[in-house]
Amino acid sequence: MRIRRCGVVYFEPREQVEFDLSLLLTGGDGLNRERRWLALAPHLGQEVEVDGDERELLGVLSPGQWVDADSIEADADTLARLLREGLVVSDAPEHADMRERDESLRRTYWHPLAATLHAFTRWSGVDTVQNQKDSGTETAVAMRQVLGAPPVEAVRRADDDARVRLPRIAPTSFDDLLARRATCRNFDASRTLPFDTFAQVLQRVFAAQAEVRVTDDTVFLKKNVPSGGGLHPMECYLIVQHVDGVAPGLYHYQSQEHALEPLPAPAKPLRDFVMDMVAQQHWFADAHVVVLLSPRFDRTFWKYRHHAKGYRVIALEGGHLSQTLYLAATDAGLGAFITGAINEVELEQAFGLDPIHQGALAICGFGWRGPVMETAELDPAERVWQRADG
Repeated sequence: MRIRRCGVVYFEPREQVEFDLSLLLTGGDGLNRERRWLALAPHLGQEVEVDGDERELLGVLSPGQWVDADSIEADADTLARLLREGLVVSDAPEHADMRERDESLRRTYWHPLAATLHAFTRWSGVDTVQNQKDSGTETAVAMRQVLGAPPVEAVRRADDDARVRLPRIAPTSFDDLLARRATCRNFDASRTLPFDTFAQVLQRVFAAQAEVRVTDDTVFLKKNVPSGGGLHPMECYLIVQHVDGVAPGLYHYQSQEHALEPLPAPAKPLRDFVMDMVAQQHWFADAHVVVLLSPRFDRTFWKYRHHAKGYRVIALEGGHLSQTLYLAATDAGLGAFITGAINEVELEQAFGLDPIHQGALAICGFGWRGPVMETAELDPAERVWQRADG
């Protein structure tokens, strides 16, 4: 049997601190500190605690060179556990699954730090609303009380008399559109979205507007947002809830054909599914259309192989798309939102995504605003909500 170390692994020395009354009674500070070594391997997506012998063996093995297992001076139980956990891979049939996960990561050309960041910041089963309640940070005032004063709202780097004052230009219709752009946290589930309006928003935000065919298998798309290398890796997956002429359910949006591709329905009611996907942020649960921004990492990393900025340009593209969605929805008289507080693991399972090749970056959505602001929205200029007299 030949073996080698997995392609990417980092080690974290972590300290866990817990109160221990007996330590306090015997003259200590009452804190029991336990230190552990954790291996972070992105092809696994979960932490693996290792002991000193296991850590040392991983430091001996090459990630690129296969060696005969019998040539390594290592305890058999130590090697067996590392093989079971996938931190060491082998060419034996019984280790084929772990070997394929490792080789899949290698073939996708991830930068090692970006792969680790992506793998270990994914959520599963998180309830952000309950977390806010538990931490006492449900409102801005509560956040100030619990967290202290935030950093200053706008930085000043020069004295007043040194600043070059710029003229305020008379607003145009575009300025009016920007002024009405505000995150929507109140959707009206009693109204359905017209089919043409739904199609218009998708066309403006996600559709390919043109293409450049370099060869039969090398095509670049032109869309209404910038994209690193012109590669446009972001796929659009939809949870449609209240749209005329479209059955509620899950869809993939095909950007070249401007078409919906139906996908298997979730096992639970659609609104409950949305709640779970947005980590219980109930103010988004009634959005008429919920959109998963899902980057295909292998397309971007085809060009930017092991590149330190590859993951960053993918994240930037999520911002480009969400702002374009805000403007397209606002122009249509709709509200829009985006959130990064999502349960990626459940999204990957629901839409059949392998996080090494294609992930869940953010969720956005759009639809009719509700008639009443039940959940607070940031609209200080009152361009969306008008304050009642008195």
